[in-house]
Amino acid sequence: MFTRLLEGVDRALVTKLVILHTLVIAVSNYLVTIRFDLFPGAELPLLGSFPLAAAAFTFPIVVVATDLTVRLVGKQAGRAVVAMAIIPAIVASVLVLLALGDEHAYRVGLASGVAYAVGTMLDVYVFQHIRERMNAWWIAPAVSTIAANIIDTYAFFYTAFYPAPWVGPVAFNNTLTKIIVGLIVFLPAYGLLLSYLKNKVDVLVLKDEVKKTTKKTTAKIKASATKSKTKAKTKAE
Repeated sequence: MFTRLLEGVDRALVTKLVILHTLVIAVSNYLVTIRFDLFPGAELPLLGSFPLAAAAFTFPIVVVATDLTVRLVGKQAGRAVVAMAIIPAIVASVLVLLALGDEHAYRVGLASGVAYAVGTMLDVYVFQHIRERMNAWWIAPAVSTIAANIIDTYAFFYTAFYPAPWVGPVAFNNTLTKIIVGLIVFLPAYGLLLSYLKNKVDVLVLKDEVKKTTKKTTAKIKASATKSKTKAKTKAE
């Protein structure tokens, strides 16, 4: 199935994208077990001391990575890349947490698969329509940063840690933080990266087209020369 979806796509690029997705998830799943109060001792309205999981600062990369993947290889190939990354990401997450003696290792692995699949597939299938209809590059990742983070954060925390009493507040705070960090930090950085990679990909495509044209021209010249030789030989006879 993956072979068909990835037909015509640079395999080296696909490998790099799969590794990127896997690393982001594995690191974030480790950081999600590190919880702290952003404002220790404070009693903010509705937010209290703002309990938070450290993964709030790395998970926004997931949305950015997904958007980048779809833009570089297309919707169908993007779906394949996401699917190829889910299993190694889950395995890596579970192994890391088991090595650290975390009791939630298996539930975190399951939650990671659920949240990542829901969030990224939503991005690939829903927000692709925005990419196709909007000229401004930032609209799709901005919308997906908000919507996908809400859905996958709550899916993750309630799958991994329910019924712990802190799940609701931490899920809300992580969602809010991820959206802010994603829009303020990762979205501008993504714009620069996207511009760089698109130029690089366009150059590679242009080179390939030049090579193909050169090969076709050379083949035509050889064919013409062969034909001329054949005619000359026939006349001589």
